[in-house]
Amino acid sequence: MNKITNHLPTAELQAIDAAHHMHPFTTDNDLKQHGARVITSADGIWLKDSEGEQILDAMAGLWCVNIGYGRDELADVAARQMRELPYYNTFFQTTHVPAIALAQKLAELAPGDLNHVFYANGGSDANDTNIRMIRTYWAEKGQPERDVIISRWNAYHGSTIGGTSLGGMKGMHGQGSLPIPGIEFIDQPNWYAEGGDMAPEEFGLERARQLEAKIKEIGPDRVAAFIGEPIQGAGGVIVPPESYWPEIQRICQKYDILLVLDEVITGFGRTGNWFGTQTYDLTPDIITVAKGLSSGYVPIGASIVSDKVASVLAATEFNHGYTYSGHPVACAVALENLRILEEEGIVDRVGAETAPYLAEKWHSLADHPFVGETKIVGMMASLALTPDKDSRAPFAADAGTVGYITRERCFANNMIMRHVGDRMVISPPLVITKAEIDTLIDRARTSLDEAYEIVKEKGLMVAG
Repeated sequence: MNKITNHLPTAELQAIDAAHHMHPFTTDNDLKQHGARVITSADGIWLKDSEGEQILDAMAGLWCVNIGYGRDELADVAARQMRELPYYNTFFQTTHVPAIALAQKLAELAPGDLNHVFYANGGSDANDTNIRMIRTYWAEKGQPERDVIISRWNAYHGSTIGGTSLGGMKGMHGQGSLPIPGIEFIDQPNWYAEGGDMAPEEFGLERARQLEAKIKEIGPDRVAAFIGEPIQGAGGVIVPPESYWPEIQRICQKYDILLVLDEVITGFGRTGNWFGTQTYDLTPDIITVAKGLSSGYVPIGASIVSDKVASVLAATEFNHGYTYSGHPVACAVALENLRILEEEGIVDRVGAETAPYLAEKWHSLADHPFVGETKIVGMMASLALTPDKDSRAPFAADAGTVGYITRERCFANNMIMRHVGDRMVISPPLVITKAEIDTLIDRARTSLDEAYEIVKEKGLMVAG
């Protein structure tokens, strides 16, 4: 059997990678110039690369490794399930025990009447499912003209054709003639960048009421649903003002449109509750989950659906599904992941202990001359970089120039902290300890100090 082992020299691994591996969200020609960092193992919140460096993963992979790396229990469950039933589908009036058990568990954990589960392979295709589910729901209710879904600019709902269309990232829309028809957008609730002189609560209401204006513009008899992340993750950890979500909920109920919450990032403890839906006291019709459902150990996603929607869909054949929907190994691993989160009290500990501690330490970075704002909910946080703290001004340089410099200093200091434009974001594993939080903050401050000096030296501390 051909096998590439970890003891190959790093340069050789990088050369093979550059020759054959097309990376997501990457300009491969640029990556070839310096080579990818080769990650070889991981434990807890720590990664190890091919040079033996220990790296603090403050992003939990891609917002997903909630229980941390190296949990043998998940590997054991996967191996056992592979030996017992490695695969079978749930088409054609069949099912299997892992899919049944996980659906029951998700219905138990999800709030309200979210009692039904349609499986996917990840968050992107779960949101594709949602498009078809929403439109089928209204067609079955005798209103097929209600096919428009409203989303938000700078939202992220995946990178499939449907997911990219639902998302509001114009750079993604520029590739592939997107979005598909029937998707409309309103502005995001990003007070720091777009609030001007408005108070945050006033701004939150103004952005929420754009939904009502858009519904009236399109026609209430044509609008099917509104979709949003409780907290915009990939958009820069944009925490909406407290006035925002209650008003969104009111408007959805007033016009009888479905509320879909994309909980791919916020689900399974990330906000200090099992779901962001609970953090914001919302009543959605559908929530999208993935990532923390298996802590990233295997690919799996799902739409968790309310009684109201499921009862309508149950009366017709829903001509939709994936080969790996409800894959038995993925379901078994997800169940074990949820057991660990629950029995070890990880979600409760985040809400009561480690998230408040991280918040205190994270907000201490607000005194840095480089930092205009610190925001945090649970175990997801951001800080805005600015040349002028008082005015919240952006940099004159192209958006992301300063953020990238800062990210590179984090990388050099063996910490993964991501940049979204000129916002720095973190989303560490939920199992991070207070001592590890101290290390994270120390490395973040060191990286900010170093980036600040580079930015000043390059003459980039100029407001745009």
